[in-house]
Amino acid sequence: MWTFWSCFVRTAAVYSAVASSRLVGIPAVPYTTSSDGAYSIASLKSLVVDSKFADSHDESGETLIPPSLQDFATTFADDLHSTLNIAVSVSVAGEAPSDSIFLTLGDPSNYTDVTGAKTSEGYTLSVSSSGIVITGASALGAWWGTRTVLQQAILSNGSLPYGEGSDSPGWSIRGMMLDAARHYYPPEFVVELCSYMSFFKQNTFQLHLSDNLYNNKDIYSRERSLSLYARFRLWSDAEEVAGLNQHKNESYTKEQFEKIQSDCVARGVTIIPEIEAPGHSLAIVQWKPELGLSDDLSLLNISHPDTIPTVKTIWSTFIDWFESKTVHIGADEYTADANEYNRFVNEMANHLSETAGKATRIWGTFPPKPEYENINRSVSIQHWEFFEDNPYHDYIVNNYSVLNSDDTYYTVNKWSGSYPQVVNIARTFNGNPETGGIWQPYIFDVKDATNNPPKSNALVLGAVTPLWNDYGANASVYSEAYYAWKDGIPALGDKQWGGDLSESEFSSAFSKLLPQIPGQNLERAIPSRGSMIFNYTGNSVLSTSFFSADNIWTETTLVDQSGNGYNASTNCPLNGDSALEISPSCSLDTSLSSKGRDYTLSLKLRVDELSSDATIISGTDSSLTLTPNLTLFASGNHYRLNSTIPTGKWVDLSIIGRGNQTFASVTETSLDSPLPEVGSMAATEEEFLAILGINGASFVWAPIAVEAPIAKVGDKDAGWTGLLAAMSLSSKA
Repeated sequence: MWTFWSCFVRTAAVYSAVASSRLVGIPAVPYTTSSDGAYSIASLKSLVVDSKFADSHDESGETLIPPSLQDFATTFADDLHSTLNIAVSVSVAGEAPSDSIFLTLGDPSNYTDVTGAKTSEGYTLSVSSSGIVITGASALGAWWGTRTVLQQAILSNGSLPYGEGSDSPGWSIRGMMLDAARHYYPPEFVVELCSYMSFFKQNTFQLHLSDNLYNNKDIYSRERSLSLYARFRLWSDAEEVAGLNQHKNESYTKEQFEKIQSDCVARGVTIIPEIEAPGHSLAIVQWKPELGLSDDLSLLNISHPDTIPTVKTIWSTFIDWFESKTVHIGADEYTADANEYNRFVNEMANHLSETAGKATRIWGTFPPKPEYENINRSVSIQHWEFFEDNPYHDYIVNNYSVLNSDDTYYTVNKWSGSYPQVVNIARTFNGNPETGGIWQPYIFDVKDATNNPPKSNALVLGAVTPLWNDYGANASVYSEAYYAWKDGIPALGDKQWGGDLSESEFSSAFSKLLPQIPGQNLERAIPSRGSMIFNYTGNSVLSTSFFSADNIWTETTLVDQSGNGYNASTNCPLNGDSALEISPSCSLDTSLSSKGRDYTLSLKLRVDELSSDATIISGTDSSLTLTPNLTLFASGNHYRLNSTIPTGKWVDLSIIGRGNQTFASVTETSLDSPLPEVGSMAATEEEFLAILGINGASFVWAPIAVEAPIAKVGDKDAGWTGLLAAMSLSSKA
């Protein structure tokens, strides 16, 4: 086993305080060192929660289900073990014993944001020869202190310098928004993203839960609009919404959504749900066509007497699912009557306040004007583009609260004519138009400083950066959302908190932190001694026979020849040529599931018989199938090649994940020939591609990055019989 501590031994560089008043982390941490000494995390014996505050919760935050200080301590203990291989139990006591991390609470008034207002998310970190004390303004504040301890232990070779520092965020809302409407994401993936965000002290994850592909009304018929991809991602059996959602297999049940919220808030991240209306509402119109505007069916006809009652019914059905104090009703890009729009927003805001005590947020669409019946100031505005509104002069000057989602940092998955596919992190280091320095959430306009309020303006709520799936579900696999944000979440996390990392500081810290982030394995990394992760052949077989009163059976172990110990098990018989006889009545099972980017999966096999849809090998994120073309099935979509596998012949089959691309090669061979060396150019590669429809007008072919399926070969649903002589997985591509 390769632990983080073995990395400590091999790491020569010590990454600690750049200056006595600051620790480099993501975000950067104010800190004053008291001496040249440092406390070694390896000396820890216990994690202790102050008995006076063990059951304390932060009631002032956005979540309605805040964890207690002891809850956070339990999660922290798990992280210490998984990240640093430090095993400590959580106990409750009135004081800090020696060689402990002691979690307690202090005076909340000691911690303020950029406006000077108190924040419950602040904390003080104190390190001495006796141990570590984290004093939070609340339980949540203490949690953010635990992130600092983990980061500094990773960056500083397993030790924290003696000293003390108090830290608090400048803004209360810091996070990301995921378009889960035009692309479904499994609950587990959402939770992993929360863990990733939390490590960099982001606290808000907005889930965009209903939307449609662009309704190109200039070329679409009514029938085509009503069949266009549109999804509502929440599933209820309530009669009142029967028919609204026709895709239960790609939806969140109440139990699933509650678990997403509880798992995310366990790491300090609140889920903000968004149900979009009256624009982007084709999912509702496909359910009730009479509610759509005749000239654009993706817009609700607000003047129809059933429209607002229908939207209220939707919200009333799902409102008790949501454990946040604020909900998002969308209200984006509505192009019909402004006064009708404003009436819709105000009626919905009143409904949500009166029936559920919820605050309402909308996307900025129709800024206030003297001739309008304007939106209530209790509704917060999420700014995204200056052609929709000027957040400072239109809203903040008029006493509206504004969340910064300016499209400076927008990403659109896979392809866009307007936006990049990864976050523009360079702008976080030079996005201040007044100084040329760092961007922070009060900066809405990175070119014109007159459009930005003072940094201390209390009506700036913070910043949330969206990722959109404008071209639908088949454009990307789940993990490509992570890769769009991989660098962006930490870069934005620093600046959303109020940090001031330079580009070189960020790059150095991030490269060290990335492999150790707890609570997630978004890259589907597999520990390995070298580039060969596993290697199975018929010459590495150990068989064991089992007997019972009425049966005899044999289980076979395929010993991993890579040295990593990833042995596989099988109940498939071995023939005289040391090849496994694969059939629907048996399987080969590895101890692994998926391998992320940069891999070569190689199989030597012979397919003798197959059905019209056979699965060669499967994993948790993907499957390699024959349809009869070679096909990767991932994230609910099929990505097909022109080639296939000939039956009755031995072939070397390789699936290659190379960066954001995936390839396959098939070469006829013989049983006696070894698997080709990884990276050899003997075989011709064919690339798997996503085909994107661009608003009904054109197509784009784009790369697709599919994880290697490595869990199972064969079994009852495999649909093929044949022989498997060897299988290997390498991290080389």
